[in-house]
Amino acid sequence: MVKFLPFPGFRPSLKDGESIDERISPPYDVISADELKGLQSKPHNVTRITLRPVDGRYLAAREELDSWMDDGVLEQDGPSFYLYEQVFDDSGERYVRSGIVGILGTEPYSTGKIIPHEETFPKVKEDRLNLLRDTETHCESIFGISEGLDEDLQARISSDAVRVYETEDERGVVHRFSVISDNGLVDEISSALAEQRVLIADGHHRFETACTYGEENPEAKGKQFVMATLVASNDPGLVVWPTHRLLRCQDFLEDDFIESLRQEFEVIDCPDTDDLDYHLGQGADMGIILRSGMALAVFAEKHEDPLDSLDTYIAQERIMKGILGYDQGKVEVSFEALMDEAKRRMKHEDHDLAIVFNPPSLDKVWEISGAGKRMPKKSTYFFPKIWSGFVYYRM
Repeated sequence: MVKFLPFPGFRPSLKDGESIDERISPPYDVISADELKGLQSKPHNVTRITLRPVDGRYLAAREELDSWMDDGVLEQDGPSFYLYEQVFDDSGERYVRSGIVGILGTEPYSTGKIIPHEETFPKVKEDRLNLLRDTETHCESIFGISEGLDEDLQARISSDAVRVYETEDERGVVHRFSVISDNGLVDEISSALAEQRVLIADGHHRFETACTYGEENPEAKGKQFVMATLVASNDPGLVVWPTHRLLRCQDFLEDDFIESLRQEFEVIDCPDTDDLDYHLGQGADMGIILRSGMALAVFAEKHEDPLDSLDTYIAQERIMKGILGYDQGKVEVSFEALMDEAKRRMKHEDHDLAIVFNPPSLDKVWEISGAGKRMPKKSTYFFPKIWSGFVYYRM
């Protein structure tokens, strides 16, 4: 049984013409150094808590957060859920994605109720664990996908939710944040989600960290939860982008690489990246963009095991490891969600090649995850990201 409960959240109390923009931020792992500097120049921005460690610990951040609560910079609601809507454009279409923010009970993946879909980085989890240990607060929400609510309940949520913030970010995404505090409606939401599975879309590190933190504090019931935004799997705004790989390789020889690639896969030469886009749209499993400007469309043999037919897994195991020596420390990888930006970076940065993909299917994500397997790190990019700072869960 999944526990998804309301909580008495702390929210920004805006005064003297202050905008919610001054308080919120993208999630911690997608903020550039320049962006972080600008965000932390704002006196009450959430990144002053989530991304200001001192010698790896967050005790100073805890003192600052406590002062915000004591001084009324943050105000506390009664037990509530929150409706978080994001309005955005993608590929010329306008979408609205709606999520319910609450606290999700932490439990082992082995129960089958909370389902991961990607591998994680251990080093990242240690930092996030220190943040929880020192602040005893969830300042950011993970992003989960539930099986959904019925139309009547969803309509009543939309009708009863009280809007408290609305803003538009630099990418044109409109963020709307509302409070759901009616006791009867809150109970219905918890009951409706209790028997459903939750797929983690974004926030594997934070969920696993929250599980560890809960195990460290077995007697403190409030510490066995993580703040989560749950979106229905049939939500029309559930958009998934691929995450492309840009590689720097030791002793890379382009001709030798192409020869090895042709021995492993069916490969079609593309005169330019526009032609590569065409072949990706016509069924190529992935594309290769080389430093020389040459592009290749790659077709792989399919297997019954869904993971063995996944483009990012094929790229990781058969190209990055099998041909380039990734598992031997011979490859440096960076990631990029936007195809146009990946092409630009190949022209203007020092990469040997890029491996680019089609958008992943959400059905494929469920299929692989439901089989108890995990996709390679950074296989998906759920757009837009769940922003932080609209609400805090103090445990």
